[in-house]
Amino acid sequence: MTDLWTRWTQAIADELPAAVELRHAVHADPRGSGDEEDTARLVAGALGAGDGTRVAKTGRAIPLPGGDGPAVALRAELDALPVLEGTGVPWASGNEFMHACGHDVHLAAVVAVCRAARRVGVPRPILALLQPREETSPPGALDVVESGVLAEHGVDTVIGAHVQPRIAHGVVSAVPGPVNASTDEFEVTMHGQGGHAGYPHLLRDPILALSQLVVSLQQLASRRIDPVFGAVCSIGRIQGGSAANVVPNSASAFGSLRLMRTKDRERALETLADIVHGTARAHGCTAELEISPCEPVLDNDASLAAGAQRWLRHAGFTVDDQFRSFGADDFAHYCGGRTRGLMLFVGLGDTAGVPSLHDERFLPRDQSVTQVAHALVAGYLAALDAPAP
Repeated sequence: MTDLWTRWTQAIADELPAAVELRHAVHADPRGSGDEEDTARLVAGALGAGDGTRVAKTGRAIPLPGGDGPAVALRAELDALPVLEGTGVPWASGNEFMHACGHDVHLAAVVAVCRAARRVGVPRPILALLQPREETSPPGALDVVESGVLAEHGVDTVIGAHVQPRIAHGVVSAVPGPVNASTDEFEVTMHGQGGHAGYPHLLRDPILALSQLVVSLQQLASRRIDPVFGAVCSIGRIQGGSAANVVPNSASAFGSLRLMRTKDRERALETLADIVHGTARAHGCTAELEISPCEPVLDNDASLAAGAQRWLRHAGFTVDDQFRSFGADDFAHYCGGRTRGLMLFVGLGDTAGVPSLHDERFLPRDQSVTQVAHALVAGYLAALDAPAP
């Protein structure tokens, strides 16, 4: 397999100029979740292997020939974020969306890997999985799984690689087990009795109750879940009221709950409900709680992670086997069940002084296309060595 690695990565180097050009084109004309048809068409054309199968409405599953055995899917995300770009590069976004999470890099890397694979020949088929709606709910990955397209193409392994500025440049994370948290979104509507702000004793203030709730919900992480594994409960939006001197009848809060262990999820959701309704009663209010399940824990296959670590070291990368994040990714739907999955994180370091994904100035260097491509090859080769799921 060492010879295959050498020939494949050399072929990727030949594909790099076209891949970078594709990256710039995708970046300059991004599409939001559910509206990725143009991006899918552009990337499929660059692959040069036909249109493949439409999946999850705007996605594509494009098979590439290989030897015998189950296929390995290489996944890249099509969608961009509703962020106004602030990078100032000539190929910056021309609309209200931006590839501020590196999906443009991932797409270009998958194209380079697949085109190079067709040139050198690989021992197992590849399915280029151009997946929509990673950044929103309901997630595109769940639609892909439920469509049966992976089974139709004989896929038993799905590999993904994601750029990550929290990891140093030259480092790739290949961690066995849970690496991304589960996530559930929720909305709380607090109902009280509004009126004149100067007569609080006559009212049941839903904003005061909601403010206490925001603080009380931190018990979920600090007192209810084993701190070795942790939890994150965050409120991202609060709304209510229309004037400074008027207490409203109701107010709402919107947030998310994230866990790193599947077995903690049910208990945490029950505790969330207890805190919501208990806080409401303590303030003479009532509460409505709506929970929207999103992603499960992203649980990397241990054998794939171990195999990828060996190939990454062979390539000269420093390997991180500890990185975990309370971010969520719908790639989790490919992990377990009928397929096993491996998500690798490719270190960018402090990219242009911006330490965070989803920032208006986030812009990985073009050389990251090669690094992501090499990580995908490492994942593919690990699938050849790992026991069948």
